[in-house]
Amino acid sequence: MTRITLLNGPNLNLLGEREPHIYGATTLAAIEASCGDLAASLGIELHMAQSNREGDLVELIHRERGISSALIINPAGLSFHSVALFDAIKAFDGPVIELHISNIHARDAQHRHSILSAAATAVICGLGAYGYSVAVLAAARLAGALPDHLPEPLRIGPR
Repeated sequence: MTRITLLNGPNLNLLGEREPHIYGATTLAAIEASCGDLAASLGIELHMAQSNREGDLVELIHRERGISSALIINPAGLSFHSVALFDAIKAFDGPVIELHISNIHARDAQHRHSILSAAATAVICGLGAYGYSVAVLAAARLAGALPDHLPEPLRIGPR
């Protein structure tokens, strides 16, 4: 069974409470439940974790090397300055999807440029909590793990 890891960075444990005008009212628990259901319907094992500590996220990425086929990460505030996370993502062998709930490109100057994007295979931003579902589908596709029963545009799609 294909394994995909979904990591969430600092303060994302406060989703639904913190700045709902930017991040929405959906909690991380609701997002994880939805992603877990989607992964199960795709026949994929989804490993999920959240940490407010940079070093914990680096260690999680290191542990998933050779275990997970793809990595989805919402690095939150670490997106804009974490060289350690950048290096860990570069060391991951499979596709990496950087995920943001808000459209970081339309935010203030401090939240506009993710240094991690240069290490990612793809970036999804601005879709709110729904971006997580898109990321799970995209990671499964990049890992070659989408089931045949899905419509061809989802399985093949433009490259």
